[in-house]
Amino acid sequence: MRAIAVTPNIQVEIVEIGHQMKLAGLPNEFIGGAVRTAFEFEGVYDLLRMWSDETDEDQRNEIVADIQDLINDCSQQEKIEGVYIRFDDLDKIAENIRAFKDNLRMIVDQNGGIKQLSVLTGYPQPSLSRFFNSASMPRRSMLNRIARALGLNQVQIATEWSQ
Repeated sequence: MRAIAVTPNIQVEIVEIGHQMKLAGLPNEFIGGAVRTAFEFEGVYDLLRMWSDETDEDQRNEIVADIQDLINDCSQQEKIEGVYIRFDDLDKIAENIRAFKDNLRMIVDQNGGIKQLSVLTGYPQPSLSRFFNSASMPRRSMLNRIARALGLNQVQIATEWSQ
């Protein structure tokens, strides 16, 4: 991720896009994270501009999910040492992740669904939908925020493969 030289014009543009996002009904926590991160990283700034220029709602939702992913990536403070995973193990790991997310989704649905979880966590609905619809490895920070929102303890949310 490349740092950006933020001129006053770019700062104003970022804030204006943040205001557009507010008018579009995106969560304040997401908008604040997007604006803060865009001040530092060019990729997030570029995505904000793409979101602002886009008129198709589905495409905007995809961009919002991409922005959330970059916010998460850019906010990671500590270096996480990678664990070697054998290629032969990937299918089994994906099954475990999928089963975990499916179980978590049932709990979410019992507690008001994705829309309510978005309100409670500050994650935009498109980001949460992408999270639950993929077999990607979840981030510990996202799992912890979801757990707090649902009133789950760490034992209920902890998994051996979470980052």
